[in-house]
Amino acid sequence: MERPFPTVAVVGLGTMGAGIAVAAARSGRRVIGVEAGPDAAARALARIEEATAHAVQRGRFTAEERTALLALISVGDRLEAAAEADLVIEEVPEQLELKREIFAELDRICPPETVLATGTTALSVTRIAAATARPDRVLGLHFFNPVHSMKLVEVVRTVLTSPQIAEQAAEFARELGKEPVAAGDRAGFVVNGLLFAYLNQAAAMYESRYATREDIDAAMRLGCGLPMGPLALLDLIGVDTARTVLEAMYEQSKDRLHAPAPILGQLVAAGLLGRKSGRGFYTYEAPGSSKVVADKVVATAAARAEGREVRSIGVCGSGTMATGIAEVFAKSGYRVLLAARSQDKADRAKAQLSKSLERSVAKGRLTEEQRQEALALVVPTGSYTELAEVDLVVEAVAEDLAVKRELFATLDKICKPGAVLATTTSSLPVISCATATSRPQDVIGMHFFNPAPAMKLVEVVSTVLTSADVTATVLESCAAVRKHPVECGDRAGFIVNALLFPYLNDAVRMLQEHYATVDDIDTAMKLGCGYPMGPFELLDVVGLDVSLTIEKVLHQEFREPGLAAAPLLEHLVAAGCLGRKTGRGFRDHARR
Repeated sequence: MERPFPTVAVVGLGTMGAGIAVAAARSGRRVIGVEAGPDAAARALARIEEATAHAVQRGRFTAEERTALLALISVGDRLEAAAEADLVIEEVPEQLELKREIFAELDRICPPETVLATGTTALSVTRIAAATARPDRVLGLHFFNPVHSMKLVEVVRTVLTSPQIAEQAAEFARELGKEPVAAGDRAGFVVNGLLFAYLNQAAAMYESRYATREDIDAAMRLGCGLPMGPLALLDLIGVDTARTVLEAMYEQSKDRLHAPAPILGQLVAAGLLGRKSGRGFYTYEAPGSSKVVADKVVATAAARAEGREVRSIGVCGSGTMATGIAEVFAKSGYRVLLAARSQDKADRAKAQLSKSLERSVAKGRLTEEQRQEALALVVPTGSYTELAEVDLVVEAVAEDLAVKRELFATLDKICKPGAVLATTTSSLPVISCATATSRPQDVIGMHFFNPAPAMKLVEVVSTVLTSADVTATVLESCAAVRKHPVECGDRAGFIVNALLFPYLNDAVRMLQEHYATVDDIDTAMKLGCGYPMGPFELLDVVGLDVSLTIEKVLHQEFREPGLAAAPLLEHLVAAGCLGRKTGRGFRDHARR
């Protein structure tokens, strides 16, 4: 293919436009920058010069390369200069009429063969293209900020965009060192279409006082490996920007999950826009600062109840989670009774625990002496009656409510008064376990994440009957075993699954509607958001059957139409395509 677009014009040289201009010039292209007036043009050129000087200091390119790059960039205030370009990229503020005016003028100014691209993140590319007489040569090029480090570019086609033009635009992105993904023209495209619904639900969760902003953010960072929590990310993006994107998404989808959470409108009305204004969900040291400072919203620890003393632990179960939890407590010096339905199962579970500790020694995380000490603290037993004197029992048996209720009824008869009874359920109501006992005030959720020895997060789930000192006991116990506890109430999904699985379900819907491919969606979320895995990679790891069960629990709890499991997910589960464990899910793993 002939090298596309040797001359590029960028209209609007804010942070994004300036970044695109530099990236295009680095690829050896001539760049024509256009700003709204002489003063704005001078400021834009100074911004480009400053940014490239910083790049030299950081070793991204040499002083000689900077000089050559700047020689390729001219900046002025006349839109007519764009007539010399093969490709014009618009990066003005997110106002539909402003963009349509600019495109109508560009259509008049530029030769018929010039390609016009909008950098919009949320507006309709089709409606922008309709302002021109060349809709076949109009598309979206959605770069991500900061342009120099973010690899993703969404190439957005309308129903009228020429496939050849879309491919030329993708090749242009590749020559800039970017990874293009194909997207159709709908609000949010791939990344924002998945990201902002998740951010909106996190804002609504905080607004309902279900969990603190710190706990919501920590849960998603530690439970899912995300680079930022959702509320901190909203502050970084800008609360006003997020609300604008969500309004556009809701206008198109009419999905109530896209309707901006009321708190977003309240923050915008109060001028609390996030980092750029110095306050949003968090308070910052100064406008533009990333340093969070204390504010009046932060709760004091003085109100915390005093916990009960915990010296010995009982863990019920013989699977991966049970052995992992037993390992966590033993490594922290607790005596652990590992109780299973038979002595043979308990012994096998301890053998698995021993292998895990051996791996830790091999990786240098433990000494041989520490391994022996931890192993000596774990006593396997095939009888739950041995749990009579433990201070904290953690149940990690099958995710079946009848099985768990039967176990809790048994523990109620065996365990001493004052013992804390915890369930590790990830999707069942904790209160249903509690009401199987005569002491529901002593029952709590203690949701570890798999693998328990490695994952730092524990969701501490209090029911309407859980005593304050029981919650305090579990929080203190988590701290003692070097886990990060987050508090929440007893509702479906708790924090992590309630935010994660609707996002995964949205990705399945996006695929089901043939909007984008599995690979493009996964690539978009990894490169655009810094996620460790794309949604389909994660679904295949978790298991499509497990995911479907959680989706159904969430839908049943909240009765929100947008939470109904995507039919494609149900069909794959019915076909036995459950992900990696069966060799096939959204991808065919058997061939790899």
